[in-house]
Amino acid sequence: MNKRINAFMMAMALGLSALAPSAAMAQAEASPAAAPAAAEATAEASNAAAPAAAPAFDYSKPVDGIGQPKPGETTFQEQFSPTGHYARWMHDSILLPLITVISLFVLGLLLWVIVRYRRAANPVASRTSHNTAIEIVWTLLPVLILIGVAIPSIDLLAKQFKPAPKDALTVKVTGYQWYWGYEYPDNGIGEYVSNMLPPEKALENGEPRLLGADRRLVLPVGRPIKLIITGADVIHSFSIPAFWVKEDAVPGRLNEKTFTIEKPGVYYGVCSELCGARHGFMPIAVEAVSPEKFAQWVKTQGGTMPGDKPAEAAPAVAAAPAAEAPATVPAAANAAAPAEAPATKS
Repeated sequence: MNKRINAFMMAMALGLSALAPSAAMAQAEASPAAAPAAAEATAEASNAAAPAAAPAFDYSKPVDGIGQPKPGETTFQEQFSPTGHYARWMHDSILLPLITVISLFVLGLLLWVIVRYRRAANPVASRTSHNTAIEIVWTLLPVLILIGVAIPSIDLLAKQFKPAPKDALTVKVTGYQWYWGYEYPDNGIGEYVSNMLPPEKALENGEPRLLGADRRLVLPVGRPIKLIITGADVIHSFSIPAFWVKEDAVPGRLNEKTFTIEKPGVYYGVCSELCGARHGFMPIAVEAVSPEKFAQWVKTQGGTMPGDKPAEAAPAVAAAPAAEAPATVPAAANAAAPAEAPATKS
């Protein structure tokens, strides 16, 4: 009797073992049909949740003579900021004509004295030691000239150190030995470094020698810019001649410079403070763009513009029922495994 019961139990175990693989195969056959649908649903959910990729940013090509030195140039570069225009006007319309007139007047007096009072023409020298009228003139005239120069000079200083308005874009500039670091706290863009391009790469890009940089300082046109300038190791000097900008970068100190760019383009500058062995190899390259293009660049850097709304969280997508199919196969296999083990031992 016991033998019959054992035989019956073994037959039942063998039957279950045979049925389990069949169920597993049936589930496996059903899952390939459902898998593409599940994968497609998952892909659609991922695409809906992922933000659209930011468009690529096209950097401008430099223009000869704009924002860079010209061959044989003997004066200041063409200016592209209101402060630069005022400073250039003061130099060209006040200081340069004034110093030219004074130099020619002194040269004429010197030549007249050399000729008129030489020994052959004036054997007996005059013994006059004072002339009240002349002394009053040569005392008051320089004072009047200095007052005339001081008025626009003080006005220029006031323009250069005028506090930035509330809507100014703040950029932190850090001088290193021997490269520059730029950070945009208003836009959430962390510091990135800018190094000089190798000569062959600069030539390939059409950039002037020793002035091209691998990463430019991108700034908007028509918006006040507030630079916070400092140094990380020694004293550097951040200088962009076309904007009339020159400010020392001193370690442990934050200097401020405010200006507004008037025209899009590429503008170059250099470190103007002797800072070490590679002082002449840390150029400044500025890409001035429209406000719309600047907003595009900010997005390519992972930053945000003031007033942008934070991205809304994507709604949760329910998993497709077919996605559970693969889990059924191991479950069936696990259910079959214990049944086989006792049968083998018997």
